[in-house]
Amino acid sequence: MRSLEVLDPGRYALVEDLGRPGYAHLGVAPSGALDTGSLRLANRLVGNPATAAGIEALLGGIEVRLTSSATVAVTGPAVDVSVDGRSFGSHVPVPVRAGQTLTVGTPSAGLRCYLAVSGGIAVEEVLGSRSRDVLSGIGPEPLAAGAVLPLGEPAGIPAGADVVVPAPAPAELVVPVTLGPRDGWLADPARGLSAWWTVTAESNRVGLRLDGTPLRRAIDGELPSEGVVTGAIQVPPNGLPVVFLADHPTTGGYPVAAVVRPAALSALAQARPGVRVRFRLT
Repeated sequence: MRSLEVLDPGRYALVEDLGRPGYAHLGVAPSGALDTGSLRLANRLVGNPATAAGIEALLGGIEVRLTSSATVAVTGPAVDVSVDGRSFGSHVPVPVRAGQTLTVGTPSAGLRCYLAVSGGIAVEEVLGSRSRDVLSGIGPEPLAAGAVLPLGEPAGIPAGADVVVPAPAPAELVVPVTLGPRDGWLADPARGLSAWWTVTAESNRVGLRLDGTPLRRAIDGELPSEGVVTGAIQVPPNGLPVVFLADHPTTGGYPVAAVVRPAALSALAQARPGVRVRFRLT
């Protein structure tokens, strides 16, 4: 059996694919890779379909050994990638022989690295996805040293390129959003959201927590719990916004002032604590 052994999971590593959308009515979040563009690229580089599962490694640091020959690729922020001590760099297809060890360094900027292996990570599916949902506990457990992950059979030809430039992870982000649906519950939400906010260390795959000048309520009282989507900017009583990411709850009782455009979510997935964010209304 083709497999991958985890020697060191780094700070926090999860199996993720493109998620399990369509189950909100059951209370199940979409989950999946936070930076979908990086996972798609990694899969393309090793010849996998876009839907194949890979590994999402927080701040890199993961080390694995393969039991059979494979092509691997690491994407996300630029990071050092080596095989048995030989450096290859990220964002390129790398051939690995059986028994060799792949090591991913720590990126100087950005937050999440994506490791794809030809054939994909073939752990058991739950509701049609191999993704870990950290809020509900659905999907494979976080990776630990000694874990052995089965690999599927390679299905395509690795799609190399002369140059694949890693997406930058800037210290400031301007994020396009659509106002609403509960912006009327806040006093001047457009002006408040367009101010600069700072990503806090309490952020995770459930939500990006922001610090800044609190938004003020225009309407007091309770809002009945209602459905929320990935990218929803919810404003709790303290007035500090939370941007819901892939493992968000499916309902919420605080007003949603705006929703992040889907194309901007990958940049937010790479925002470290301290990164400044402002929202641009579209």
